[in-house]
Amino acid sequence: MLLSDGYHDLPPGMLGTVVTYLEMRARVAARPERADGPWVLRRVESPAVDWYRDLYRRVGTDWLWMSRLVMPDAELRGILLDAEVELHALEVDGRAEGMLELDRRITGECEVAFFGLTPKLVGTGAGRWLMNRAIGVAFARPITRLWLHTCSLDSPDALDFYLRSGFVPYDRKVEVFDDPRVLGVLPRSAAPQVPLIEPR
Repeated sequence: MLLSDGYHDLPPGMLGTVVTYLEMRARVAARPERADGPWVLRRVESPAVDWYRDLYRRVGTDWLWMSRLVMPDAELRGILLDAEVELHALEVDGRAEGMLELDRRITGECEVAFFGLTPKLVGTGAGRWLMNRAIGVAFARPITRLWLHTCSLDSPDALDFYLRSGFVPYDRKVEVFDDPRVLGVLPRSAAPQVPLIEPR
């Protein structure tokens, strides 16, 4: 169903966001990066669900990520153990502070399913360092495209970052969903930049 022009009401307790889909059809040259960063990229084989959710929560709470927090354990475990899904952790002093999840379950494609840093690393250059490696790892196997999506609830720098990384936008959607703070999935103090409107 296409939305008509104009404003559309959202019930209290619901959120709406504009989702932009971007793709890269061929590997691009690595962008300049900080050379002295203390970061290590580690492939995490068979991650425990609790470990994964802790990292996901630390990376995504400010942006109201919740899909993997409400997903049943068995379903999440099935994704993480799939041979075509790769999880990489950006580590500092042995602690995971960033995540890169690549999904190759569609033949010939690779989706950047999740990409992000904990607040500790935002603004340090770690994001560029991680994206350069994401592109390299993704195109290390033959693919026709690398793709991802971001939304208007993500960091205000995210879309421009992906464009500067060489991704090209190709689609846009509107997503409506229950506010995870109202559901109790995330703390009510999460994402203060997004006003919390209580259900009546």
